[in-house]
Amino acid sequence: MREVNRIISDLFVDIKNLIKEGVSTNELDLWAENYIKERDAEPAFKGYRGFPSTLCVSINDEIIHGIPSEDKKLKKGDLVSIDVGAFKKEHYADAARTFIVGSTSFENRRLVNVTRKALDIGIKEAVPGNRIGDIGYVIQKYVEENGFNVVREFVGHGIGRKMHLEPAIPNYGEKNKGPLIEKGMCLAIEPMVVAGSYEVQILDDHWTAVTVDGKNAAHFENTIFISKEGPEVLTEINEGDYARK
Repeated sequence: MREVNRIISDLFVDIKNLIKEGVSTNELDLWAENYIKERDAEPAFKGYRGFPSTLCVSINDEIIHGIPSEDKKLKKGDLVSIDVGAFKKEHYADAARTFIVGSTSFENRRLVNVTRKALDIGIKEAVPGNRIGDIGYVIQKYVEENGFNVVREFVGHGIGRKMHLEPAIPNYGEKNKGPLIEKGMCLAIEPMVVAGSYEVQILDDHWTAVTVDGKNAAHFENTIFISKEGPEVLTEINEGDYARK
């Protein structure tokens, strides 16, 4: 798990340099596929349940599962959420980041920063003896205190020899509720935060999830390992600041 997740961690370090005005989402996708394969791994998303690409690239009001396209080019001020997975030696990695293209509004930057912080807060609750509801509770509380909402329809998940395993990890919940967090688990925690209503709709491509009110979204995700000392983040090594200035 450490080996395959390090590939995704490194990918996010390098892809930051490609996220600029005029770049198509398809360019990012082709680059990422080559990056993963050059490291003797395979893209985990491509072909998964019929998804056509290596990356999910979701822009502005797109929450998750955006399909890359040569026609979709990045513009100044865009919020670009990239979700990517890899498979190597029978194990999976999964992570997501939201980047900013150039400069953007104060509110957009605040949305990105709150989502990033919500992930960190959620991960701190992932210790043996806590419950899954403890993760969702602190994420929801922090996000709503900052005037945003968490998406209900999509959640985090267990991960390991399969991409999606139990338990489901909602970004909302109650303390002391849900499955017990135990040593040895691997979890993909992924707050999806929206500036307006948390209700979503799926576009005609049957994949891209967007906000119903057209307001922007941000998405961060890390795969973590639960050791007896607490959570070890597997998909974040010396990445620095995600929100490009």
